Amino acid sequence: MRFEEINGRFGSGRLTTMAAAELLGVSERTFHRWRGRYEERGADGLQDRRLGKPSPRRVPAEDVERILALYHGSYAGFTVKHFHEYLIERHGIRLSYSWTKTALQAAGLVKRAPRRGAHRKKRPRRPLPGMLLHQDASRHAWLPGDEALYDLVVTMDDATGAIYSAFLVAEEGTRSSLSGLRETIDRHGLFCALYTDRGSHYFLTPESGGRVAKISTQVGRALAQLGIQHIPAYSPQARGRSERVFGTLQDRLPKDLALAGIGDVAAANRFLAEIYIARHNARFAVPAAEPGTAFVPDPGGLAREALCIQEERRVGNDNTVRYRGLVLQLPPSPLRHHFVRTRVRVHDYPDATLAVFHGPHRLADYDAQGCLLTPDAPPKSAGQAKRSGGPRPARSVEKGGQTMCYQDRTT
Repeated sequence: MRFEEINGRFGSGRLTTMAAAELLGVSERTFHRWRGRYEERGADGLQDRRLGKPSPRRVPAEDVERILALYHGSYAGFTVKHFHEYLIERHGIRLSYSWTKTALQAAGLVKRAPRRGAHRKKRPRRPLPGMLLHQDASRHAWLPGDEALYDLVVTMDDATGAIYSAFLVAEEGTRSSLSGLRETIDRHGLFCALYTDRGSHYFLTPESGGRVAKISTQVGRALAQLGIQHIPAYSPQARGRSERVFGTLQDRLPKDLALAGIGDVAAANRFLAEIYIARHNARFAVPAAEPGTAFVPDPGGLAREALCIQEERRVGNDNTVRYRGLVLQLPPSPLRHHFVRTRVRVHDYPDATLAVFHGPHRLADYDAQGCLLTPDAPPKSAGQAKRSGGPRPARSVEKGGQTMCYQDRTT
């Protein structure tokens, strides 16, 4: 009706071509083309000729069916972003993320996301890697086809969000926390501060929900020896950065393990170390705000002695130290004639070997059975064959519910 009015005013000479085209919001050429179509077919000639015709730029129907079949089959339950990455990486389909999301939503395979709530401002990241690290664990059914729950222990950087260590254990605790710290320091160096929850292996909390005590746990003692600040979190919101990472891991990692055909903890930990951590960091890690790093090297190997279980013991009258069912015989030492009634420190390492210290002095090393090791003798497994010639290997004897280690002597 608007065109008919303007066309009539143009036909009577009251409007010029330029004025009529400007009132309709089209070019002069389009106005003349519309006049010709109106004269030939009337009002029907003004309809958009693209109506009812498929777009020449649309995705072919067979490609749409293939994508929907892929999602319904191998990638059921994936988020759209995760699925879109595999479309590009594995299947060479380079359609946009927005198109993929719209197609999955239109087919009813993906629900539309709810509207987000009020905006909250995030705590700014630390400017350099190594200034603050987060360590936490998430209990979840990580292995495909296995309903058993395992803890995924993750150590990550605050500045970049990069994961430095991640592995599955039956239950998180002191040893798993120390292992994550050890892996990180071995690869990157010593860092400034560690942010954790108030789990009993991190802090002692006399009152539930209260302030942490000044008494150190094994993890707290190790961090203090390395000069690393230990910061407790007093609410889940304070650990929002690590909580969001675990949300991503719980969604993606089980699906990636299923695609790789992995169903046991040992294989999953190899997959994490060799493939997944690098892939995750390439996808989600962000550049640090400033160039450089806050990590410093550990040339003296302080971390090896600090990141182990350390417990004090008193030496018995026979110069032995009793530790977890083992009797550790102290060898003669130039430091003093004997160590009877002396307080010593036992270091329990991740490889199950032991060492006894008196202050800064290392008195002796022992294998997992509590047998004394010479400086050039590696730890021996229980089933290792005996050597021919020379001193006979140590033998363990059960006595009074404890294991005592003796060294046979040749004549």
